[in-house]
Amino acid sequence: MNLSDIKLIVTDMDGTLLNSNHEVSDLFFEQFKKLKENNIHFVAASGRQYHSILEKLKTIEEDITIVAENGAYIVRNGEQLYVNAIARKDIEGIIPICQAIKGTQLVICGKKKAYILKGQERFENTVSEFYCSYEVLDSFDNLPQDDFFKVALCHYEGSESHIYPHLKHLENKWQLKISGKQWIDISQKSTHKGNAISQLQDQLKISTTQTMAFGDYNNDTEMLELAKYSFAMGNAHPNIKEIAHYETLTNDQNGVENILAQLIATF
Repeated sequence: MNLSDIKLIVTDMDGTLLNSNHEVSDLFFEQFKKLKENNIHFVAASGRQYHSILEKLKTIEEDITIVAENGAYIVRNGEQLYVNAIARKDIEGIIPICQAIKGTQLVICGKKKAYILKGQERFENTVSEFYCSYEVLDSFDNLPQDDFFKVALCHYEGSESHIYPHLKHLENKWQLKISGKQWIDISQKSTHKGNAISQLQDQLKISTTQTMAFGDYNNDTEMLELAKYSFAMGNAHPNIKEIAHYETLTNDQNGVENILAQLIATF
């Protein structure tokens, strides 16, 4: 690998930059200073909400771009660059389809907050890790005013086998992304991380040959395809290992930081 041309680094959060305790390593923040000194732009791209990503990377927020909600929302240094919301009437049509799937819990993901139903203590504990700004509702019948980015569904026994078969008929109209072992997301057809990264590459005048990207799950597919230096984490889904050009260590072995150290060595 010739890493000397890298100008843009994009990384997923859960299962990638974050370890199994949902933490960013101190080493990454040390490495980030060197990336910044060498004019390499950093993008955190995640299915998480903006507020949650920001919480993890608060100390460097002024120097990074955040791609939240699988690409539906882009923010740089507090400035909103892109919004791809779902019409309220469409959200209201999707909700009953999702609620009919046995054993499945829903998060309605908005720009201001995420919304869940009360009476789900275990699920609320799960949601609180990924959505630091959320509201518990009695019903989804009267959702607050917000820009809605996606509906996230969770099934503790597995999203790929227990949720996706019930939703695949929606794929002609909606973007369905299996974003984790327990999660699947429904969003606008044009919402994916690749669309967001392509926009940023155009704005920053950075090519795919100057881009490095890291991911672990199916919602990272399009993003990885836009990077010459695409890395699947050691813990990645088999689909991601198949499309990525390279593989690194797992998220608990500092797989991202291991490659960044190789990049920094070229400075």
